[in-house]
Parts: sequence; structure tokens; C-alpha cells
Amino acid sequence: MTGILTGILTGILTGIVASQIHPPSTQPKDLTLSTAPPIPVSVSELTGHIKAILEGTFPAICVEGEISDLTRPRSGHLYFTLKDEHSQIRGVIWRSTAARMTTKLQEGQSVLCFGDLEVYGARGTYSLVVRKVQTQGLGPLQQAFLELQQKLNAEGLFSAERKRPLPRVPKRIGVVTSPSGAAIRDFLKAAAQRWPGVEILIIPTLVQGQGASESIAKAIQTAQNVTPALDTLVVTRGGGSLEDLWCFNDERVVRAIAACTIPTISAVGHEVDVTLCDLAADVRALTPTDGATRALPDRDLVNRSLSNLRLRLDRVIRTGITARRNRLDALQTRSILKRPHELVQRRYRRLDELDARARKAMFARVKLGKAKMGKSAATLSALSPLNVLARGYSVTLDSEDNAIQSPSQVKPGDIIRSRVHHGDIESVVKTTSTWDE
Repeated sequence: MTGILTGILTGILTGIVASQIHPPSTQPKDLTLSTAPPIPVSVSELTGHIKAILEGTFPAICVEGEISDLTRPRSGHLYFTLKDEHSQIRGVIWRSTAARMTTKLQEGQSVLCFGDLEVYGARGTYSLVVRKVQTQGLGPLQQAFLELQQKLNAEGLFSAERKRPLPRVPKRIGVVTSPSGAAIRDFLKAAAQRWPGVEILIIPTLVQGQGASESIAKAIQTAQNVTPALDTLVVTRGGGSLEDLWCFNDERVVRAIAACTIPTISAVGHEVDVTLCDLAADVRALTPTDGATRALPDRDLVNRSLSNLRLRLDRVIRTGITARRNRLDALQTRSILKRPHELVQRRYRRLDELDARARKAMFARVKLGKAKMGKSAATLSALSPLNVLARGYSVTLDSEDNAIQSPSQVKPGDIIRSRVHHGDIESVVKTTSTWDE
């Protein structure tokens, strides 16, 4: 529908505007052969004619197309592009109209827009001022985007387990982008500010239009064959419409990024732009500048960290030196270090004291033992049967040295032995007799 509208406008403006500037009665057929100079008009006059004709010809119109480049500034107005496969037209919904809308517009929606054509003379552009929007579902590009996303996601190309960490301090970075675009300038500027001296290899490629998908996929393959090997690969370009960024949704490019052996960063478009390359890459950056921020460490932050570590190390070393110096000073005040022989002499004296105490204790213990032994000997002597023999008693023993206590223990003819105080008397039993009790 937008293509038809564009064709109609082209035809109308080509014929009608010329007739308004040069009426048929006065308009020369060939300006090169006419001797009269052309009647000049100002830019404002020309724009005014176009505005009057265009707005008068299309007082109200319904246009079918797909929403793209939708922006919502703080003013409350909505700006977007209404497009089809061949053409596009800018659209605007003023804040008063947007506040009454119950439908929330989204990128890729297929809609019917009811409104008026308006020429903005300050810029010489025309746009569709929309008064009512009727949604028709997703547009063909958005539908293709979601279908491919679902397919690749089912294969695991977007899974978090595949994501690899980026090197903290890369030495060589490859950038797949257009060497003449604004993206590479933004990336190089940010890289120079964050980590000067890093080697950056630009791998040129198309980033828009026919053949861009094949070019990007080939550039990613080329980056993997670079020697020495790259530490990080950044695929980037500046912002644009869904059509401008569509090559980064191409299945060949997405699979090339997913299969890349180098940790990858996708920095395509602006913050609101999300491509399938962003989902397949190891890290998604919001902009080319953010891509440099994620790929490289912050020089100032690293310098501050090193300074803090240096201060901490210096403080720890100084504290350790001070503590050891205090220990040395304390050791120097000890007498053992001033007069080391004094300790040996004290030990000698202590040893002599202990020897004297040991001898004294030993002699006392021997004396006590002798006293106890004498007492025990006296007690034993008092109980000894030999003392009884000394008082005139005797002990009679049989041939086996058993004491004879009863006459029945011997018989006549037995030899017995009597022990007296100073010796033994041997005799023969003649008779035995028993006393009655």
C-alpha cells in the first residue's frame, strides 16, 4: 500500500506542481530554446505549492504497512516508519491521539493507519499524521524473525551454556564491520580511551543491502584464520531500521557467529535493536561504543586498582618491618642477650642447689630407713623362738626336723634331736607316755 501511495504522489507532484509554477499559457516547452529567462520561485513557494496540492488531494487516507523504527520521545508523540516490501513513509501520532489509543504499537506490527498527509516545510518532507490505528498482527519481517529465532533456539544456539567468558586483557581484537561506517569510528575512539595500545584488526565487510549476509559470514570465517590468533571478535554496525539490520538476522550469519572459535561480541544497532546475532554471540553490547567497553578493561580503573594494591602492599611491608624492629628492640633489652654467661651461671647454681637438696633428702631417707629397720629387728627378735631357748628351753625335732609336740609322733628307737641355746642334742627314744588332760 505504501508503494502505491508513493507512486501516486510521484505522478501527481510531477505534473501538477509544474503546472502550478508555470501555467500552461506561459510555460515554455523547451527552456533551452526559449530566450525568456525562467521565472524563479523560492524554496518556500515551491514547498507551499506542494503542501497545498498534496494535502488537498489526500484529505484523509487509510494506509496499510508494517511498523518500523518506532520511537517514543519524552514529548509523548510517537514517530515511526510505515513500510512494505518496496517503499516506506514516515508516520507520526501526536501526543493527544496517542493518549487515547488502547493499542500499544510494537516493532514489526502490521497495521492499518487512518489519517492525513502533511508536508513539513521546514525540512521539505511529508509524513502521515495518524488519527487511528488498527492492528493486523505481525508483519512479514517480524514473523520471519520470530520463526527463525524459535528454530535456532530449539537447536541450542542461544543457550547460556554455550556462552564463553571474554579475556580480561585481550592483546588482539578483530572487528567485523564496514571500514567507512560510523560504528568503527565510535569503536576505535572508545578503545583508545579505555585501553590504548591494543592491536585492533579491522575485517571489512558489507553491513547492509544485497550480499551483506554472505560478506559478514565470510569475514567471521576469515577472522578465525588470522595469525597470530585473535583474542576477541567484535561484530558491529550502527543503528538502522529493521531492514537495515536484517542481514544480522540471516541464518548464515547467526550460525557463523555460533560456530566461531573466538569469543564474540555482537554490537549491532542501538540499545533497542535486538538481532539474532546478539542472541548467538557470547556477549551482547548495546552499541559499538559499548562493544569496546565490554571487550577492553578500563585503563583508569586498572591504574586505580594497581595504585590501591601498591599502597596496601607498602602498608603491609612497613607494618611488618615495624613489628620486627620492635621485637629486635625488645630482645636487645633482655639481660640474656647482654650477659649470656649469666644464664649459664644461674643454671650452674641451680644445679648445685638441686644436688645439695638431693643429697640431703637421700641421707635423711637412709637414716629413716635404718631407724625403721632397727625397730623391725627388735620386734622380730622379741618374737624369735631362739630367745626362748636362751632362757633354758629346748625344741625337740624328729628326723625330718619337724617339731615334736606329742609323744604319739615318735616311737621307741626313733632318733630325735633337741635344740638348746648353744647347740643340738641327739638322743634315742626309749619309751613314750601321754599325760592325761
